[in-house]
Parts: sequence; structure tokens; C-alpha cells
Amino acid sequence: MKIAHRTAALLCSFAVAAGVSLAGASAHAEERKDLPEVAVIGTGGTISGVSTNRVSFQDYRSGQLAISKMVDELRPEVDGLADVTTEQFGNKGSSGYSIADYRKLTASVDAALKKNDAVVVTTGTDTMEEFAYWLDLTVRSDKPVVLTGSMRPWTVIGTDAPANLYNAIKLAASRKTKCFGTVVMLNDEIQAAREVRKTNALRMDTFESGRSGVLGTVDQDNIRLNRAPARVQKCGKAGWRTPFDLDRIVGRVSAKEETKEKTKEESKPLPKVEIAYSYQDAGGEAIKAFADGGAKGVVTAGTGAGGISPAMSTARTDAVKKGVTFASTTRTGSGAVYDSTGTTGVIGAEDLSPQKARLLLLLSLAATNDEKLIREWFATLGTAQFTTR
Repeated sequence: MKIAHRTAALLCSFAVAAGVSLAGASAHAEERKDLPEVAVIGTGGTISGVSTNRVSFQDYRSGQLAISKMVDELRPEVDGLADVTTEQFGNKGSSGYSIADYRKLTASVDAALKKNDAVVVTTGTDTMEEFAYWLDLTVRSDKPVVLTGSMRPWTVIGTDAPANLYNAIKLAASRKTKCFGTVVMLNDEIQAAREVRKTNALRMDTFESGRSGVLGTVDQDNIRLNRAPARVQKCGKAGWRTPFDLDRIVGRVSAKEETKEKTKEESKPLPKVEIAYSYQDAGGEAIKAFADGGAKGVVTAGTGAGGISPAMSTARTDAVKKGVTFASTTRTGSGAVYDSTGTTGVIGAEDLSPQKARLLLLLSLAATNDEKLIREWFATLGTAQFTTR
């Protein structure tokens, strides 16, 4: 469902009903034409939650409020920022969405960006970092995409939900993150999709970017940007876009419900990629099961700089022989696993988290079987750095 405030005729009819001149209504319509156009896409999560009572901070039902209702509760404040429309993509917890749903979300964001200056997506926070990185890798427009959510439901005292949504719309409307890719805005802080992680199950300051630090902050009327993702260096160039054009590599998927008439190409699934966690004396059964179950890729969350147990190493070697591609990450939460091109079938993911390395590997395997090219994508796109050239 969409709610638009772009019809001058509707403004005029309201004006007549209120006894305001048509000239005044027309002037108001002209003022609104100068505002940036921002689409807000709702997917559910805690931000749309309804609590049992006003102090049940963790006892609530998520995905209860429509995004249109939430935005309407912020009017007239957001009307001074942008011409805002809303779209209800879904209304459930972030963990309830599949990779097939992610494909449709990309299609929805792409469609909205063709008509608007920026897009805000509301999600649950549990897998928000994965929502963000997926969109960062698959949305082809360089217009701002801002994700937000909340750690407390909309209906409790002290909720962060309305402020986060307002600030996300404010940031999107400013268009200051053009060419940044997807960013996350919660708790007044702006974070890059690639680095941001949820670090606490309950606290409102849960999202952090490790040693990279936040991109900036939203302080009431001030939007401060102290750094930018490295990809901003390619702004305006063809190389800014990632190679993951979903329409090309896996076939077009409508943002609407898929029809029975879809072609085989249109229904082509993305490859299966799993994560195997290493620990003291870890067995190799998980890796073997993933390989036997049809996984094209596996990410290992290793100890230290990517170490895995002997049993896991043996299972990985066997899986590589079967054509499974591995990405090596660390479970420590910081540091890097550097690539060693001499290890066939195993790619170092540097400082990508296991869950984000999985998304990059999944999309890479959807696009190509060329291991050398996938290594190049991990070394450039996956670990983009500023250059002086």
C-alpha cells in the first residue's frame, strides 16, 4: 500500500474545504514539489511491534503496525523533510525472511529508487546487518538507501522507534549518503552496511562498526559525516556498481507475488551457502553434511586468523574436491583472514563477518564459477579500501 502527498488537486480540495484560497493551496503544492521524494518500505520487526503494556520492553508482538500508520504518526514533522510515500513489503521479524524474499526486496527498492530520491527500509534488528549488506551488494542505484529499526517496540515508554524512523527519513532526504551504498541509522548513528554489527541482544546502542567506527551522526538538525565507505571514490563511474545485477545473473523476480507463468530462468534459485563454526575439537560432520546436501559454498568461522580443527580441515579438503568453494573468516569479531591463492577452493575473506562473507560468496557463486574472479571480488569489492591512484 502506498500513501502519496504529491497531488496538487487533493491539496486544493482540502484548501477549499478549509476556506483557504486556491492560490494559497497552489503555492503550498509548489513548495512540496521542491522537497525530496523518499519512499519508506516496511518489512516489520520490533519497530512495528505492539507491547503488552507501556513498560513491557521485551514482551511484545513484532510486526503489528503498518508502516503507513507509523509514518502518519510522525506527520507533520516528516512532511517538512520530504514528500514521503510508504510501501508495506512484509511485516515479520527479520529472521523470518528467506534469500528468495531478499531478491524481492531488492526489486522493491530498485523500483522505488526509479521514482524517488532515496529509500528508507525498516527491518527487525536481529539480522539487520545482513539485510543491509545484501542491499549494499545488489542495489544498482547510487541514490541513498537507509535501513532503520529499533530495540524497543513502538508502544513502550522510552521507545527508540519513532526517533530512529524520523532520523532515517531525515538522513535519506538530505541525500548526503549518495554513493555510500546502503547505510544503517539507529541510535543517532550512521553506519556502513559492510562494517556494522549487532553487538548486544538488548541495549539500544547495540550497533557498532568495530575499529572502523561510525560514518557519522544525526544530532537534531545536524547531520555529521566524518568518513565514507571506500566505494564512494568511484561515484559517478560504472565501477561503482557491484557485479551482482540480479536480473542478469539469476533472472528477473517481480517485487509482487511471483506468478505460475514465470519461466525457468525467472525461478532460478540462488546457490546454497552455509556457515560452519569452529571450536575446540570440532567435528567435520557439519561440513560433510553441507556438501552432501548440495551447498555450493561454505563459510568457516574459524578461531584466531581463521583456524579450524583437524577434523573440519579434512572435511573441507574432501568438500573442495567435490566442487564446494570455501570462504575463511574469524569468529573473533575483529582482525582479518588474508587470502592465500595457493589454497585451492579456500578464499580469505579478510575482516568480513561470517554472515556477510556468506552473502558475498552466495552472490559470487550465482554470477560465476571462476574461482580467480571470485577471489578478485573478495579482494576488491569485499574489502574495498581507499586508494591514492
